[in-house]
Amino acid sequence: MHFISQELEDYIEQHSENEPELLAKLNKETYQKILLPRMLSGHFQGRVLSMLSKLIRPVNILEIGTYTGYAALCLCEGMQENGQLHTIDIKEELVDFQRKYFDASPWGKQIFQHLGEAVNIIPDLDLKFDLVFIDADKENYLNYWEMIVPKMNKGGIILSDNVLWSGKILDPVHPNDVSTKVLLEYNQLLKDDPRVETVLLPIRDGLTVSRVL
Repeated sequence: MHFISQELEDYIEQHSENEPELLAKLNKETYQKILLPRMLSGHFQGRVLSMLSKLIRPVNILEIGTYTGYAALCLCEGMQENGQLHTIDIKEELVDFQRKYFDASPWGKQIFQHLGEAVNIIPDLDLKFDLVFIDADKENYLNYWEMIVPKMNKGGIILSDNVLWSGKILDPVHPNDVSTKVLLEYNQLLKDDPRVETVLLPIRDGLTVSRVL
């Protein structure tokens, strides 16, 4: 998942904005109690998400893949006062964990949790979004994209995580490796889709920024 040395990552974190205290606590508890803590966005990527949100100043945010809520809170940092964030996840066992940290933040009443399959939930969200973060099951990235683009405001930003897939996108694809196959198709779609302009950033496991035209 990491393409640069730990020493360089440490230097980058030390020379980026500090991790907020609440997020540091969330980070620590995730590593102590939750399976697969490497899924957490973490300090550096979290500050990138925060900065992008502050530049965009979104009203409505959609997150696909909540995990323990770290990225959601980062995205909320740039949200307008009347804004709301809708976040979708399939893991019922994480709902209370997420809510504890959401309610400890300034945005607790503006964060709406949705439990279930995102492909079933997204069509029922009667909103236009300014910012979307896709960070869920890779097999459905193409489906999420086609569902989301029509729900975006002009100039809105779609962020797609894990698009470098630990470098697997450069390796021969195993016939049973559905995730890598989908990501290769997804990355090409975002490059070619005339509805957006896209740049792929080598941040952590790859983060694509797509602006809706």
